[in-house]
Amino acid sequence: MSATGVTVTPQRFQFVHFDAELIQRVAESLVAALGLDRPVVIEVDETTPLARIDVTIDDAVTIRVESGAFEDTRRPRHQSEQATAASLGRVLLRARDRLLGGFGEAPADDRLTLAQTAAWNAYCAGRLARLGVHVAPQRWQYDFRNRHGFHDLADVAFERLWASDGLTWGELDEISRTAQHP
Repeated sequence: MSATGVTVTPQRFQFVHFDAELIQRVAESLVAALGLDRPVVIEVDETTPLARIDVTIDDAVTIRVESGAFEDTRRPRHQSEQATAASLGRVLLRARDRLLGGFGEAPADDRLTLAQTAAWNAYCAGRLARLGVHVAPQRWQYDFRNRHGFHDLADVAFERLWASDGLTWGELDEISRTAQHP
């Protein structure tokens, strides 16, 4: 574990061209920017090209990452610092939302609807963009539209989520629900 409380496993990758020190450095920067005060454990499964990320919170924030989440889309099996920062930043923001209040009544990640997940992702991606992390707004807007519909009401809801800070779960869920009904 580093002095700032971020641990990455494995330390050496065999199937992908990833750098554990880069992952740790990116995570430490995000943890500091987000003001998280718990240890962060990042476990990378390098045996799958999928991009799923799961986070659990107890005494530590534990992030389980399938290597596709950190991969450079133009260079398979090679790490992208940009993808690493965007993927880690999104789940660290979700963990912070749960830890710092306002999201206590949010369902567990595996119980979120696809629309709720898309709304929370849009909210996190907008905040990451304001922190200086490169995220593609079009990607998150398309994801949001896929779950809420391709209409003006969904676009207004997306913009509201993207530009917001300090939402509660109830507010985020209400924005998500109203965006689905044109």
